[in-house]
This record gives sequence, C-alpha cells and structure tokens, in this order.
Amino acid sequence: MKKIGLLILLFITTNSFVSQEDSYTTGEFIKLRIHYGLVNAGYATLEVKEAVKNNKKVHHVIGKGYTVGMAKFFFKVEDDYQSYFDKITNKPYQFLRKIDEGGYTKHQEGFFNQDSNTVLVKDYKKKTEKTFSVTDDVQDIVSSFYYLRNHPKIDKLKEGESIYIDMFFDDETTKFKLKFLGREDIKTKFGKVSCMMFRPYVQAGRVFKEDESLTVWISDDENKIPIRLKASLAVGSLKADIDSFKGLKTTLKVKK
Repeated sequence: MKKIGLLILLFITTNSFVSQEDSYTTGEFIKLRIHYGLVNAGYATLEVKEAVKNNKKVHHVIGKGYTVGMAKFFFKVEDDYQSYFDKITNKPYQFLRKIDEGGYTKHQEGFFNQDSNTVLVKDYKKKTEKTFSVTDDVQDIVSSFYYLRNHPKIDKLKEGESIYIDMFFDDETTKFKLKFLGREDIKTKFGKVSCMMFRPYVQAGRVFKEDESLTVWISDDENKIPIRLKASLAVGSLKADIDSFKGLKTTLKVKK
C-alpha cells in the first residue's frame, strides 16, 4: 500500500507537459482516481489558483493526495503539496510539503531567494530552519512540471530521448529525468484520448529508482494533462486514471 503514496507523489510531480505557450490557466482543476485492480484506493488533485508574492500576481498550485475506504484503513495517506511560482519565468517563490503517509509525516515550507540562489527551509516538525544553495534554474517538486508543460522540446522528443531539469526536494538539488516512450491511445470515461507516454526518474536511491516500472500518459493536445499513471508491482499494478477536470485552457481532444 505504500505505492499509493508514491503514485500520488508521481501524479503531483508529473502533472502535464506542452511547448511554447502556457498550457494552463487560473482555475484549472484535475482529479485522478487511484485504484488497485477493482479497489478504489484514493484520489489525487491539482488546482491552479492565483496569489500575490513580492507585490506581483503569481501562480499558486495546490496538489492533494488521499486514500479512501479500506485503503485508508490499511494505509492512510493525506498529502498536501503547494507551490507559488512566477507567471513569466516559472521560477518558484515558495513551496509547502505537508504529508502523512502511513504514519510517516513531514511538514516543511521553503522560501526561495532568486538573487542569491538559495532556499530557506523551515521544518515545522523538527523545529529547524536551514538555508541551502541551489542552482539558477532550480524548481520545486510542483513547479518543475508546470515548467515542463512549456518546455520547447517536450513535443519534439524522439522515442527514447529525455529531458533533464534541476529539482529541489528533501533538502537537496537533484537531477530529474523525463524519458519519452512513444504515443498511445488511452480509453477513459470521456472517450479515447491520444497520449504521449513518459517515464519519470529521480536519481537512483531517491524516491523512484530507474528499474521501477513507472509510466505516465499525457494528453497529446494543447492541454497536456495527465490521463493515466501506472506503477507495476510484483503482483498486478497500481493505476491512476483521470476522473474529472474543469477550467482547461482549451477543450480536451477526445476520440468518440
């Protein structure tokens, strides 16, 4: 059941991808249902709001993940990931990570100083404050993939090619790798959706290992929203499928 927490994290961190113009706007809301076989295990959501930081309007993304029913009884997950980032540069100003995954808890906020390339992390559980040096183009775990939505190469990748970015997570900067696997039509409750397939990796020994079979299907249209995520297990697989959405910048392309 620990895979539920990882899949929720994967959903939050692989929200969607597109090129050139912003593929999202204030008011976008996406919800995925997480299931193991026929068992409804939980949900993950992402919502784009607007806030003010440094006297300017910025994107405020709120990502939630939680288990339900029997899954909640056996392995309770309540995750809250948030990010505030610049509407033009996509550089993050602040992040929140407040999680409870089967009793494993963490409550942190990070405050980025773009001038000095540092981030002040306040750990409310440990009651500590630490400042870390970061790279010039670093992203937090949520802003990373809104950045990738507008990456100029994302829709030009050939099968087997990858994109790398710097991501600050768990008090350090790590390389995040996104590998393009190809294209496939996915059947959803809304109809068939043409998708791009990706495999996300974090450095070996981190949350995800390269030998883990984690795949995400992203709509191959202007929105590039997550349609399906899958984590293959020793027996069966844990999946997340799109359950609802609203406020997309353009109409989702669906094959009837």
